[in-house]
Amino acid sequence: MKNIALKLMAVLLVLFSSSPAWTWHDQTHLTLAKVAGLKSWYNAAGPDLAKIKAGNVESYNHWFNNNTEAEVTTRMVLDQIERYDKNNIWWDTEGHIYGAIIASLAAYEKDLSDGKYAQYHLAYCAHYMGDLSQPLHNIRYDLFNQSFHSISDGIVENTLMKEPEKITRHMYAVILRPDNFEEDLASEIARIANITRKLGYKLRAENRNITKEEAYVQLGHSASLLKAVLRHYNH
Repeated sequence: MKNIALKLMAVLLVLFSSSPAWTWHDQTHLTLAKVAGLKSWYNAAGPDLAKIKAGNVESYNHWFNNNTEAEVTTRMVLDQIERYDKNNIWWDTEGHIYGAIIASLAAYEKDLSDGKYAQYHLAYCAHYMGDLSQPLHNIRYDLFNQSFHSISDGIVENTLMKEPEKITRHMYAVILRPDNFEEDLASEIARIANITRKLGYKLRAENRNITKEEAYVQLGHSASLLKAVLRHYNH
């Protein structure tokens, strides 16, 4: 009986902690990738298409529920790398978007060194970086998150492609040292994650949706980091 109760509690925890397949919508992801300089920016919405067939194998790469509301550290980011493209819902209930960003680049480097076509991995990375700045992808998937998530994802969808300057005006220089690339990248991911989750808590406290201007600022963080990564790979 005790074992059954424990298993039931685990199932309930997984269900409560799960996250939807939503994310910034297509035009938002495409515009972000384009202003950051990704040549194949038109592929940046692809990872959401992959979730239809790959399910949680891909879905868990898109968010980190942060159920304990912990400060995101560089170590936390690096520890998530090994979870990439895994969907063990019994021990990874929060997701692993931070590690997915770095792991997708490792996959890019591997395919490149093997002489394979590697560009799709950059599209995955660009998508994950976009999700990094979405506040509701960085906080607990509670009732507030469920209620506002879909509207939040599409807040700038209908106009952004025609107004890319809404993102570019919020972009800034990000330094990723060639000899310390992974550590610097993990540090920047943690920095943006903490900015983003704090905005998520603010939205939750005020019981409201993200504004368009707040979304532009957030997307500026993602575009700035993506631009720095592409510069590292001479793209």
